Amino acid sequence: MPLVAGVDSSTQSTKVEVRDLDTGEVVASGRGLHPAVTAPRSEQDPESWWGAFNEAWAEAGAPDVDAVSIGGQQHGMVALDADDCAVHPAKLWNDTESDPDVTRLVEQLGGAAAWADAVGSVPVAAFTITKLSWLRRTHPDAWTRMQRVLLPHDYMTFRLTGERTTDRGDASGTGYWSPSAGDYRLDLLRLIDDERDWSTALPTVLGPMETAGRWRDAIVAPGSGDNMAGALGVGLRPGDAMISIGTSGTVSAVSETPTADPSGTVAGFADATGRFLPLVCTSNAAKVLDAFRRILGVDHAEFDRLALAAEPGGPVLLPYFDGERTPYRPDATGAMSGLRSDLTREQIARAAVDGVACGLLDGLDAMRKLTTLDGRVVLIGGGARSEAMQAVLAGLAGMDVIHADVDEAVATGAAVQSAAVLEQVEHAVIQQRWGLGTGNPVDGVDGGSIRERYAELRDA
Repeated sequence: MPLVAGVDSSTQSTKVEVRDLDTGEVVASGRGLHPAVTAPRSEQDPESWWGAFNEAWAEAGAPDVDAVSIGGQQHGMVALDADDCAVHPAKLWNDTESDPDVTRLVEQLGGAAAWADAVGSVPVAAFTITKLSWLRRTHPDAWTRMQRVLLPHDYMTFRLTGERTTDRGDASGTGYWSPSAGDYRLDLLRLIDDERDWSTALPTVLGPMETAGRWRDAIVAPGSGDNMAGALGVGLRPGDAMISIGTSGTVSAVSETPTADPSGTVAGFADATGRFLPLVCTSNAAKVLDAFRRILGVDHAEFDRLALAAEPGGPVLLPYFDGERTPYRPDATGAMSGLRSDLTREQIARAAVDGVACGLLDGLDAMRKLTTLDGRVVLIGGGARSEAMQAVLAGLAGMDVIHADVDEAVATGAAVQSAAVLEQVEHAVIQQRWGLGTGNPVDGVDGGSIRERYAELRDA
């Protein structure tokens, strides 16, 4: 039977999912770990990603596939020399050391609105363009040696094919590719260095149905950023919203037209199909729940039981543990208000869930101002497996909420892309054939006045 593979090269690991082309059945999978990182300095040797891929591929049985695609963590900076060796460890999306460069770049172009008009997004420390500015400012020798710039998914595709390519979805998160114009904005890179020939430093942007090259006997699809691949994996449709709860939290939606938010809350990305994917990202999501589980000394099931047993009205948590991207507060820390001497373990667990949920729902509100949301909210990610998180979001979202029935949305979406490119059919054809886009409906719980109380603490 013909097989296709999807790869999720994330912050924490590389996951491989091998599927039957005709039925979509998962026939093999594997996983390889990446070095652990913690903001503000979040760096990895890109060679470690390749090692993790080979480990995951071997665990999946080193299958013979007809097509493969890479979904990778967005934004990261992979700066290479003339021999394609890294001049500095790759800067990841959650590295905030380039925060001083954000203000300078925004001011150089004339303000946030000018950036939103140029590339649909206002740069934050996550964006590649700010990391390039940081590299030149802090490591001039590495800057001199740098000849090419790739994103994490580009680097992995390059290791497979030997070709330097990217796709419109991942390119739209760099801060120097315009979703509305469909092209690089080299003038923005010249704000960093106006003597470098940037046209030779950047990968070719492939269309959704183009081929990046071949690996062994397999076609290699363009790949994309993890958020774009995740949208493919859950069959996200215009009008739907997707909330992903992983290390970070994201809220995204498929739009038929490009978006531009001068406030910087919503990033105006492209997707992997030819449409657009406006997105809000929070830096603190499942790791907040993990921290409170550790504090309480409980497993996932007991944490959910505690949170769901608490009545609304307990303490309020602002979960900005390691700085925050939305709202943009890179130096922030967490805060809790409403503490009383009769505080219970149940209230502590519920405060953690409510705090993460409210941050994500702020993103959903911002999304509604830019695009029509009249469908469902689809929950994905490890943190979305929490029954308490599902119930709180369903109670507060104002839309029907489902928990997606795919275990690895990014790897699944990459597999969808590999199958679509192999057969040269629309992605929706593969999604329908494989039965994607379904999930389990979630019943909500009473959130009380938590959103109003959260807003008071956030804006204090």
